[in-house]
Parts: sequence; C-alpha cells; structure tokens
Amino acid sequence: MAGVKDYSNSSVARNREQIEYHVREILKLIGEDVKREGLLETPARVTRMYEEIFAGYEVDPRDVLGVTFDEQHEELVIVKDIVYYSQCEHHMAPFFGKAHIGYIPSGKIAGLSKLARLVEAVTRRLQVQERITSQIADILEEKLEPHGVMVVVEGEHLCMCSRGVKKPGSKTVTSAVRGQFRNSSTLRSEFLSLIKE
Repeated sequence: MAGVKDYSNSSVARNREQIEYHVREILKLIGEDVKREGLLETPARVTRMYEEIFAGYEVDPRDVLGVTFDEQHEELVIVKDIVYYSQCEHHMAPFFGKAHIGYIPSGKIAGLSKLARLVEAVTRRLQVQERITSQIADILEEKLEPHGVMVVVEGEHLCMCSRGVKKPGSKTVTSAVRGQFRNSSTLRSEFLSLIKE
C-alpha cells in the first residue's frame, strides 16, 4: 500500500459518485457554499483521500505476511518505529504514531517489510488503538506461531488534541503480549529497552 497505489477498484472508487454527493451535502449542512471556488473540487478530493486512508478494507491483514521462511533463528526480532496513520472510529478524526513489533521465531520468520505492511493493513480503516495493537499481535501469533510476540503502539489522537479535552502533545501507549513475553519480565524489559534506543 506504500507509494503510488491503484485504488481504482476499491469500494470507495466503486461508490465515488455517492460519496462525493454526501460530502457535498455535509458541506451544505455545516453552512458552506459548495459553489465557491475553493470547494468545487473538495468532494472529489475527499473521495480520493478516502481511497487511500481506508485502503485497509481492501486487504485481509492475515494475507499480508504472505510467504514465510523456515529459519532456525530463535532470538528476538524487532521492527520498531513503524509510522502509521489511522482514523478514530468514534469521531472519524485522524490519529497517528509508531508501532513497535517484536517476536521470537519458532522456526518461521516473515520478511521484515511484511511487518510494516501488516501495520498498514490494520491501521488503514476506522480503528481504535487498542484493537490495532491486539490485532497485530494476534495475526503474528496465528501466522508465524512464534514462541512469543510483543507489540507496542504509540498514538497521538486529534479527537483528544484538537477537540473535547484539547490536550495537544498527549500520547496514548498500548501494548499486547503473547506467549513467552507474557511470562517473562526479562523479555519484556529487553524489548522495551531496545525500542527506546
């Protein structure tokens, strides 16, 4: 999903006219003049943006890991600082941050870029941060059958920063632990210290 992507067959693209119509209606309902120059193309631009930011609906995150490799490495593997962008399902406001993934293989590994693609597939839809964190951990556990998985997700939520309580700069941190990470404070500490470096 990174880079230039063809979204022409997405559900958003298939419903383009209806989405543009409803965006135009929302603009009218909030008091805007939809005929003014700056807003003429807004419904089309919003629809194109939706094609990209909701691209996660077009893929099953379980399929993203694709081919796995037999490898007898049984030490900690971490991919950290995976930047993500998502949309809060409560307000449809953006939230964004970084995901950190660690796992201990039990004979199967995934390509490292596949972990970033997994984050993107899970986050490019209406979400809550807690679910993102659990889904990533659960999919890794299901597909790789590792000895353990730990996922930490950091997020800044515009629904909290720009409206409501209005606390810009505040961050939410969620974690999910599976397998050996659940029972070993040493492993959890090692993971946490490595993602902070």
